[in-house]
Amino acid sequence: MMPPLPAAPLPTDPRAWRIGLVGYGEVGRILAEDLRARGVAVTAFDLKLVEAASAAPLQAHAAAHGVVLAPHHAALAGTSDFIISAVTASQTLAVARACAPALSAGAFFLDFNSASPGTKGQAAALIDAAGGRYVEGAVMTSVPPYRSRVPLLLGGPWAATLSPLVNALGFASRVGSPTLGVASATKMCRSVMIKGLEAMVIESFTAARHFGVEDALIDSLQETFPGIDWEKQAAYFFQRVIEHGRRRSEEVREVAATVAEAGLTPWSASGTAARQAWVADLADAGVFGERGTPGFARSPDWRPEADRLRAAAAARPAQNPTAPAPPEPLPVNRPPRA
Repeated sequence: MMPPLPAAPLPTDPRAWRIGLVGYGEVGRILAEDLRARGVAVTAFDLKLVEAASAAPLQAHAAAHGVVLAPHHAALAGTSDFIISAVTASQTLAVARACAPALSAGAFFLDFNSASPGTKGQAAALIDAAGGRYVEGAVMTSVPPYRSRVPLLLGGPWAATLSPLVNALGFASRVGSPTLGVASATKMCRSVMIKGLEAMVIESFTAARHFGVEDALIDSLQETFPGIDWEKQAAYFFQRVIEHGRRRSEEVREVAATVAEAGLTPWSASGTAARQAWVADLADAGVFGERGTPGFARSPDWRPEADRLRAAAAARPAQNPTAPAPPEPLPVNRPPRA
């Protein structure tokens, strides 16, 4: 059922909207830059703004691009016609809960986060009950290469209304389904593969480096999958997981929840989340250098990063994720014994 129409319609031209960004990390800053370049008013809030050690870079970026920084969720929500939630997966529901009480009537709330259909449904209930218009957004590939033009799948009863409006702001959205959860399920099932492939490449290539068989491994993969430049792809995977492994591990926990919602035990997704979190722990410990420096997570060759992983694993074996118990074997239909 379509939610009721707002009491006070928003400006017809979305470029006149007051846009609020919850989450001022990599994605939030990219969106802010592109929206401000179009002359759109942008306010942002991030939990890092309340921490003196992490606030300075965000404040500098906001000042450089004319972004207003809000002191808390409610201040942002109360002055925004359109809110974009772009936080880590674990904060998806918390952001909806924090913004809902202060929402302006009829404000759109675009949930950019990588969360399960069940989590998106809970967030939608909070926003819609407060008089907002919730739209789930599934970002279908990495944001930096595309920026605000990243392929974006929208879902829910208000998706068809919002899609042309955000496209006028420079987005590249299309409607996946009016049924809430379909767009998120599409993204989550894709992430089983994409985030899983990242974890598998890191595990496979690092182990191959240990045994000195990395060249033979890459030659074999190149023969089987000739359309992929495995050297380049491996370097990119290592870079992204080293820099964003924490966010990725949280996303894949939501992926695991999605798989569980389908009635399957998420063995692959759970293992992927553990591997991504392990790399994130090592990155936080300085194994790959200092975060924020120009060379951090930017090596064009995956081998030095794999060697750092190997050294860290050898020096601190207790920090390796505990191997999960093997799954129960599937039943096999055998003829009865004579």
